[in-house]
Amino acid sequence: MPTIIDGKKVSGDIKDEIKLQVEAMKNEGKRAPHLAIIIVGDDGASHTYVGGKITSCKAVGFDYTLMQFAGTISEDKLLKHVDQLNADEDIDGFIVQLPLPEHISVEKVTASISPEKDVDGFTNENFGSITSKAPLLMPATPLGIMELIKRYEIETKGKNCVIIGASRLVGAPLALMMSNDANATVTLCHKYTEDLAAHTRQADILVVAVGKPGLVSKDMVKEGAVIIDVGTTRVEDKTKKSGFKLSGDVEYAEVAPIASYITPVPGGVGPMTIASLLINTLQAAKNNLK
Repeated sequence: MPTIIDGKKVSGDIKDEIKLQVEAMKNEGKRAPHLAIIIVGDDGASHTYVGGKITSCKAVGFDYTLMQFAGTISEDKLLKHVDQLNADEDIDGFIVQLPLPEHISVEKVTASISPEKDVDGFTNENFGSITSKAPLLMPATPLGIMELIKRYEIETKGKNCVIIGASRLVGAPLALMMSNDANATVTLCHKYTEDLAAHTRQADILVVAVGKPGLVSKDMVKEGAVIIDVGTTRVEDKTKKSGFKLSGDVEYAEVAPIASYITPVPGGVGPMTIASLLINTLQAAKNNLK
């Protein structure tokens, strides 16, 4: 059986480490890092995610500001709030929770965030810095995946890493990180890739970030591969109190027995995204306090 990559445990370890650093900052007479969160509309999943981020801020001793706006807010008004946070010296970092209402451009909002405060790592400047020798604030989910690989001491040098899903949020930045930082040989697959299974069967490390439950089956995986499942999709399940369960992109029950390492869903990559958000906020605070 494989080693289960426990993102919940690693996330907890990171929070403990950050909490100690925050306490040290306060003992030196410095203020705690301060994260602001903007949420627009009443999307249930978004409010759940934001609640988790606030709980995590409290756990590590961060200050936080929650800014909630109706889904009818104009794009101009939202951009003015972003500008205010950019200018506020007491705010070290902030995020704009996605998705946004259709009448608001995600690209325009993201572009308006100061890179120094972009703790999601979405801006062009932060994204581009992945390939530099002085990376800035890294995209949160890929940073969390890299942290899992590092803490589980998974060998990456010269290994074949296949990533399914070329999104700007996960696949594209992770491909750069795995190539530049981890020295892996990377193949980035997407919806136009022909004979997907031919690529995945070559993978020593297979990362799946599509949001399509059950996309990867046993016959697509090489024995002994490391499986990182980023997919998190709500699937109807009447046996659950909530009425749904979270499903990954990998057929876990059939793939796990032939894998060397595998992330569960939930409890794998998910908790690491919030942990990375905290890592970035702490770094932004240190930069700001200089």
